[in-house]
Amino acid sequence: AFLHGELEEDIYMEQLEGFVVPGKENLVCRLKKSLYGLKQSPRQWYKRFDSFMLSQKFRRSNYDSCVYLKVVDGSAIYLLLYVDDM
Repeated sequence: AFLHGELEEDIYMEQLEGFVVPGKENLVCRLKKSLYGLKQSPRQWYKRFDSFMLSQKFRRSNYDSCVYLKVVDGSAIYLLLYVDDM
């Protein structure tokens, strides 16, 4: 799930072992997406998820930011989010 987060700043990492480009061993990689293990990853993923849910006319709970509600034809739909599980 964390691979779907969009980074807001430039983050660089060393080339991974086994994927080093011959003749360019001293270069680094600039990340375009968040990775599991980055401090920013959970927050960036949540921001993207939250934006999507709001675009689908769900409302975020005032008491718990991981609870979303939508009423369709008089029936309530609750979506509960725990880390990256729904």
